[in-house]
Amino acid sequence: MFNMNPKKCEMPSLDPNIRNTNFEEVALGYTEEMAIDEAKRCLQCKNPQCMNGCPVRIEIPKFIALVAEGKFEEAYQVIYASSALPAVCGRVCPQESQCEGKCVRGIKHESVGIGRLERFVADWHNAHTEIEAKEIVSNGHKVAIVGSGPAGLTCAGDLAKLGYEVTIFEALHVAGGVLVYGIPEFRLPKAIVQREIDGLKAMGVKVETNMVIGRTITIDELMEEYGFEAVFVGSGAGLPKFMNIPGENLKGVFSANEFLTRVNLMKAYKENSTTPIKQSKNVAVVGGGNVAMDAARCAKRLGAENVYIVYRRGLEELPARKEEVEHAMEEGIIFKLLNNPIELHGDETGTVSKMTCVEMTLGEPDASGRRRPVVKENSEFDLDVDCVIMSLGTSPNPLIKATTSGLNTERWGGIIVDEASMTSVDGVFAGGDAVTGAATVILAMGAGKQAAKGIDEYIRNRG
Repeated sequence: MFNMNPKKCEMPSLDPNIRNTNFEEVALGYTEEMAIDEAKRCLQCKNPQCMNGCPVRIEIPKFIALVAEGKFEEAYQVIYASSALPAVCGRVCPQESQCEGKCVRGIKHESVGIGRLERFVADWHNAHTEIEAKEIVSNGHKVAIVGSGPAGLTCAGDLAKLGYEVTIFEALHVAGGVLVYGIPEFRLPKAIVQREIDGLKAMGVKVETNMVIGRTITIDELMEEYGFEAVFVGSGAGLPKFMNIPGENLKGVFSANEFLTRVNLMKAYKENSTTPIKQSKNVAVVGGGNVAMDAARCAKRLGAENVYIVYRRGLEELPARKEEVEHAMEEGIIFKLLNNPIELHGDETGTVSKMTCVEMTLGEPDASGRRRPVVKENSEFDLDVDCVIMSLGTSPNPLIKATTSGLNTERWGGIIVDEASMTSVDGVFAGGDAVTGAATVILAMGAGKQAAKGIDEYIRNRG
C-alpha cells in the first residue's frame, strides 16, 4: 500500500548547538522502519522521470520497491550496478535538482526522499557485509587513471569490472580526491570513502599515491614507457580563484581549497596536528556555494565566535544546496548577503584585521539568469575579521596541459573532449571537473562512466 503522506520522512540529525562544536556527522540516517515508510511514498510510475534526472541512470523505482519490501541488500545491488559510490552520493548529491527534482510527487507536495533512501541502503549494506576479493578475468589490457576523485574512481571501477588492469595515480598521500580533501567529515565521513576505495582494490585496482602526474611522471611517459594503452584524466579543478583586491596576500587569507584541505585531510582541528590552523575570532567566507558553506561550518567548529558568509547576491540566489544553507543557519553562521568585499586591511604583524565591503542591490538578470549585483552608492563599511576564506570557484590545474604533448584545452583551462570523452591526444581521455570546471560529484561520476565506455570501445577497436 502506498504512503500518501505529502511530506518526506524527516532525517534525524544532531542538535545544532552540539554539532557546531565537533566534526561528527550531522545527519544520522533513516532507521529500517523510516526507510520502508518513505519507500512506500514512491508511486512506481510506469514512465519514471526520476531516472531521467540521474546522471548515472540508477533504476530508482526498482531499488525503492525493494526497500519497501525490506529487501535492502537486493536494493543495494540495483544501485551498485549503476553507481560505484552509493554511500557517497546519498550524502552529497544535489538530489533536489536531479532525481528528486523530476519526481512526480514533488509537483504538489514533497518528492520522495530518493537520496535519503540511497544513503540508507548503502549504509545498511556496509554494516552487514565484509569486503571480499572479487575474481575478475583479466583481458590483458592496461589503463591508467589520473586522479582518485569521483570521476577517476568511477572510471576505474567500470573498467575493472570489464577485466582491465587499472592503476590510479593520486597526487596527494591519501586517495579520494575532493571526497577526502574538500568535503568535511560532518557531511561525509572519510571511513565511508575509504571503504569505497577498498572495494575497488578488492577488484584488483592499484592505487599509487604521492604521484603528481606532470611532475613525478608525465602522461606521455605513462603511455610510451609504462605500457598503458589508454589514460583517463580525472584530475579535477583544484586551482583556486581570487578576487584580486588589495590585501589578499595578507596572513590569515586562505583559499577555500587550502583551508578545507588542512582541516579535512590534514586534521588541523586536532591538538597534535602537524599543520594546525590558528583559532580565529571573526571569520569571513566570501562566496555562496556549497564549498563556502563547508568552509564556514568548519571555521565555526574550529572555535570562531563569529563566522560570516559574505555574498554579493541575496538568499534566493545562493547557489548552495538548500539543506546546506539551512544547516549553516542552524549552526549560527551569520549571512551578510548583498555585500561584496573591495579591500582587506592588515595589522602591524601583516595579518588581516579588517574587510571593507560595499552593499549591493540586484539589477537585471545576467548571462547566468541570476539578477546582476550592482554597487550601492556611499555604502562602504568595515567588518572586523582575523581570517578570510575566498570561496570563489576553481579551475583545472594547468600542469597536465603544460606537460602533455598536443593536448587541447579551453581558454579557461578545461580539457577539450569528443563525444567518447577522448581528448586531442590519441588514447588519452578526460572527464569530470578537469573538463567542465567545478561541478557535482554525481556529474563527475557520470563523466567517469562515459569515459570508461569510450576507453573500452577504443581498446577493443584497436584489436
